[in-house]
Amino acid sequence: MAFEPPQRLVRALGETAPEGDDWLEKLPEAARQAVAARELTVERVQMPGGRGSLVVLVRRPDGTPAVLKLAPPRARPESERAALAHWDGRGAVQLLEPFAAEGVLLLERLHPDVSVRSLPEAKALLEAAGTLRRLWVEPPEADAARVFETVSERTGRQAAAMRASALAEPEAAPLVDRALAAREELLAAPPEHRLLHGTFRQSKVLAGERSPWLAVGPDPVLGECAFDLARLVRDRVEDLIASPSGAATTRRRVKRLAESLDVDQERLRGWTLFRAVESGVRALRVGRARDAELLLEFAGWL
Repeated sequence: MAFEPPQRLVRALGETAPEGDDWLEKLPEAARQAVAARELTVERVQMPGGRGSLVVLVRRPDGTPAVLKLAPPRARPESERAALAHWDGRGAVQLLEPFAAEGVLLLERLHPDVSVRSLPEAKALLEAAGTLRRLWVEPPEADAARVFETVSERTGRQAAAMRASALAEPEAAPLVDRALAAREELLAAPPEHRLLHGTFRQSKVLAGERSPWLAVGPDPVLGECAFDLARLVRDRVEDLIASPSGAATTRRRVKRLAESLDVDQERLRGWTLFRAVESGVRALRVGRARDAELLLEFAGWL
């Protein structure tokens, strides 16, 4: 079978590929080797798939359905493996292959075409928030935790890129200044230190058999819960921007999510601002002007 990467993946990785990166060119052969080594039967490549990895629906030698996931080093697949192993299926997809195979994950098969996003908005937020709460656990012991970035480390890299982007895009500078100031204040006194999903949103919660909803695709990080919840606040941002009451709805969403998950409302607002501005200026940097416009308008409401 041909393992051609979906165009969505090609476009997304093309935006972030370092000079000389050839992971996409090597991907078809890497997928063939991963399938052969595990004696898997391939059903199909998941389309349109994700933006950071190739997802292949397979069956194990005993007929059990599974998912084979291949990701480039910059997607931090070994960090994902460590988080899934630590959660051990509690709130998240189950890791089926505990040993390390660089850039390759064998996972429990969920229902890849049925996410929480398919539910009405209020119900989707409720189910997503309930799933996220289960993931907020104490991190592994110190040695095992070294594979994870901290919120401070990750946002520090992002902050440096935001400052550079603000110089090139001066219209974004006021929001960038607000976002960076919020980050400094938030990092001064974090209220807890938990293992976080890192990139949680409605589309990252899929229907399962052993549990109604399970999280997939973490980019795990260690830090406070408000950072993790912040990405969920802006879900369906296109609908929020299109609504005459979008700003008011956003503020209500911050309040509702903060209260339902026992997170400080102002800390959630601050991290939502930082993460929206960071995503917006990154979209500007790679030429996704429409996405940038939506995200920066949303950030201006916070």
